Amino acid sequence: MKVLMINSVSGYGSTGSICEDIANVLEQQGHECYIAYGQLSTSYHKSFKIGTRIENHLHNVGRRLIGKQGYYTKRGTTKLIDFIKEYNPDVIHLHNLHGNYLNLEILFDFLNLVQKRVIWTLHDCWAFTGRCAYYSDLLCDKWKTECSHCPQFKTYLSSVFLDKSQEMHRDKKKWFTKLEKATIHTVSNWLAGEVKQSLLNCYEVKPIYNWINHSIFRPVSDDSIIDQYNLNSEKFTIICVSAQWSLGTVRYNDLIKFAKEIGNDYQIIVVGKVAKNCKFPKNCKVIPYVDGKSELAKLYNFADVYVHFSTEDTFGLVIAEAMSCGTPVVVNNVTACPEVVGEGCGYVIKSRDNLARINAVKTIEKNGKSFYSEKCRAYVLEHYDITININEIINLYKNKM
Repeated sequence: MKVLMINSVSGYGSTGSICEDIANVLEQQGHECYIAYGQLSTSYHKSFKIGTRIENHLHNVGRRLIGKQGYYTKRGTTKLIDFIKEYNPDVIHLHNLHGNYLNLEILFDFLNLVQKRVIWTLHDCWAFTGRCAYYSDLLCDKWKTECSHCPQFKTYLSSVFLDKSQEMHRDKKKWFTKLEKATIHTVSNWLAGEVKQSLLNCYEVKPIYNWINHSIFRPVSDDSIIDQYNLNSEKFTIICVSAQWSLGTVRYNDLIKFAKEIGNDYQIIVVGKVAKNCKFPKNCKVIPYVDGKSELAKLYNFADVYVHFSTEDTFGLVIAEAMSCGTPVVVNNVTACPEVVGEGCGYVIKSRDNLARINAVKTIEKNGKSFYSEKCRAYVLEHYDITININEIINLYKNKM
């Protein structure tokens, strides 16, 4: 079986790592795989670069000035089509198509013409909205009918002048809904439920969870990080992780409120890039950069509890990573966060309820981390195993071929 994956990146970030994980398992099973990607570079040995650096940069400029994404990179997408014709895959596995590297009309005109077996993994909500990847914080449900007057057009995938969300939503419905041999793969049950209310409800929807490398994210003790990050081993320690902490976001605002109200008897490890002008209370130990997954696993293990401040998650990878290390979690009861947490692995609180969050942390402090650790680890091994979950995806490839 020959598989072609298309994603914005290969080997970088969560989606790029997922693509390479799938490709490696395919090769181990005797199949063949190429990854076509649009941004950065890759070390994967069978890859195809979509568009040039200049072409994709101009795509980004066009998106910012005109407000439309997925309408440029015509030359790069045409070359991709030529490559697909030559490679002749049995399955085309789409991932993130947003990232200023594809002309969506050209790609889907081709897919609709050849009618190959298509699996489309949705890692966020972009595929069925006018422009945004998430809408939960704004309680926006325009995507269910037709997007317009987007409240995020100045922020997410920001446009300087124009809001083209209505036009893009109409075009997505026209382009994306004509595939005859397609299955939508979602990374959570919550996202599957959203898809069924969207323009993509014409397709079969199959939820399969992401996976954790539980040989890296595992219970381990390493006291070296105490000196490395100047941590206090005598204090009850809370860890929270985000790709970025930015002023005005829900997760940043809630973290600051939580840190101030829980007090200086607790130590809070804040992992993630910090935007300009962000300030943290004295009980926060900010670590903007962690050198690799093994180093992050050490921090999860050192902490007594992981607290998740995000309210817009289609899976919640960092929640599962912490659990895999035997660290209990506290999450908001919103989007996919609650379904990641197994029974006895921590607490799901009313979304953004700071008092409930503090009480959950203090309950874990009272019970002790060891009260939860075995259940956390066992739940991850059962539900987020790389071999089991990737094989479920490969079974989607084989279905209806």
